[in-house]
Formats: sequence, structure tokens, C-alpha cells
Amino acid sequence: MVLEATILVLDNSEWMRNGDYTPSRIEAQKDATNFLFNAKTQMNPENTVGLMTMAGKSPEVLVTLTAEIGKILTAMHHVQIGGKANFATGVQIAQIALKHRQNKNQKQRIIVFVGSPLDEDEKSLVRLGKKLKKNNVAVDVISFGEVNENSQKLEAFIDAVSSGDNSHLVPIPPGPHILSDVIVSSPMFAGEDGAPAGFASGGFEFGVDPNLDPELALALRMSMEEEQARQAAARGEPAGDAASGGDAMAIDNAPIAAGGAPNQEDDELALALAMSMGHGGETEVRLLCNEDEAMARAIAMSMGQGSDQQQVDMGSILSSLPGVDMNDPRLQAALGGQAQKDEKKEGEESEEKK
Repeated sequence: MVLEATILVLDNSEWMRNGDYTPSRIEAQKDATNFLFNAKTQMNPENTVGLMTMAGKSPEVLVTLTAEIGKILTAMHHVQIGGKANFATGVQIAQIALKHRQNKNQKQRIIVFVGSPLDEDEKSLVRLGKKLKKNNVAVDVISFGEVNENSQKLEAFIDAVSSGDNSHLVPIPPGPHILSDVIVSSPMFAGEDGAPAGFASGGFEFGVDPNLDPELALALRMSMEEEQARQAAARGEPAGDAASGGDAMAIDNAPIAAGGAPNQEDDELALALAMSMGHGGETEVRLLCNEDEAMARAIAMSMGQGSDQQQVDMGSILSSLPGVDMNDPRLQAALGGQAQKDEKKEGEESEEKK
């Protein structure tokens, strides 16, 4: 495992307000910074990472070399956008911060985010690259936003600073992807030992092995599906999965309909599932309400609250309920006994009136 001290240099110029990267250039950098910090510290527990900005009034070191993610997150929260990026000065200050690292056995690396046009000319960048190479400092440049405009200058800079292919230029054009998705599969991220476990792409969705971190993989997948649904709704496109889901539900319900409902609970469950899929919702609601009303009337009549007309209809109501056998002797006895009680009660009431 490579032992390394890394300084992350953020571009916080006015160009970072653009929204051509999700959700904005500055937020995309923050997400990639968090990703890179975790990757570097997982490669080797003794690795340290620092953070600085190169725009505003002047380049500023926000966090010296540390292994605590909390310091990095707090510093990123207070990053302010403003001014123009000063690439050369920012890289030189990062080199000084690396020079004062506590563990001299750590290799030195600078990772620079460049998302705005560079004011430096190509010759000055080549001189800076040779100086860094002389001091054994590797530099990775993540170029996004103004990729084409900065391409020639940055390629010359990387050629000058690279020693044994230890420095890389990673151009990331605008698109629906996020910076960390491209970085994880780049030679810059793999480095000398390859990407750490759980971060290498390896054909895994989002570059995360679900066997190592299933909760993270699930969260990323759900987030992607929600974003796709939101974008489809914004474009006014129908959800393509609804039709296929409805067909699957119809197929699942076919065996139940063919073999007959085993009991009332299964019928109600199937009805609720069909309603949740949008299959004739209004009809099923009316049927369910009618069944509930019928059951309520039957219970009320069993408590002696029914009229003569309700008593006459009780048999038809019960026969309409699924799973009720009107030929059951117990049911016939219950209906006959209730009828006798009602007749006796009516007789007593008529005598009292006399």
C-alpha cells in the first residue's frame, strides 16, 4: 500500500456557479473531494489529506494534512465562491504544505480541480511542472467545465511534471455523470496499488461492490431511480414500468381467478393489490364499500336492530358474500332462530301497545 500525503486544491472561482455539472460545479467538487478523501485513507490508514482553495482574494489552506474527515467536511461547508482561479500560486502553496508534512516517508501528491479558464501561459506551467518534478511531487489534474480551452496547457504541464507515469490529466466533459464516477475508473485514481476495495469499478454499478457495502449500493440505486422518475415527470413522459407492472399483476392474479378464491381474506388482498396498481379503481372501491355495508347490516340484524324488510333480505345479503354456504345447517338454524326471536319480540311489543 502506497504511503502518501495529498493536498486537494479546489477551484472556487465565479465559474463554479454554473450548473452544467450536477448539481453545480462547486457541489460536484465537494462530492468528489469527499470521495477522494475516503479513497486515500482506505488505501493506507497512515495516509493524510489536506484541503485548500485557489480563488478568492488569494489561495488559502483550509485544512492541513489530516486523517479526520470531519475537518474536511467542515472546511468544505465554509468554502466561498468568488474571484478568479490562480492555478500556479495554488499549486506552489500546496507544495509548501506538503513539504511540512510530519511523516517524511509519505510520498507527495497534489490533486487540482480546474473548472475555469487558466490565465497562466503554457511556458510558465511547464517551468512549474519541472520544479515539482525535481521535488518529487506528483500532480493529478481533474479538468472539467472548460475542458477544451485548458486542454493544451494542462497536457504540457502534466508532461513536464510526470515521472514514471505518476501524474495524470483527467478531462471530464459535461453530462449526467458526476465527477466521482469518472474519477473512480481513471488511471489517476487507481494509482500505484489500484483502487481500494469497495471503490474499484470492477463492473459494479456506481463503482461500489454491493457485497462489501449493500446499504450504500441500495441507497445509490434508489437515488438514481428517483432522479430518473423526476426527470421523466418533468419531460411529461409516462412511467414505462407501469404497464409492465400491470401485466405482471394480471398474470399473478390469473391462478387465483381460475382456481376460485380460497377465502375472503385472499379476495380482499387481491382486490387491494389490484387497486394499488390502478386496475379499475373506482369499481373495486364501490364493490368493497358494498361488501362492508352488507356486513354491517348483517351484524346489525344479528343484534336485533333489523326491520321486517331487513330480515327478508338477510338471506340474499349473506348469499352474496364470498365463502358463505347458504346450505350450511348451522347457518340455516341461526337464521331460523333469529326469525323466531324477532316474531316473539314483535308479539310482546304489540301486547304492550294494547
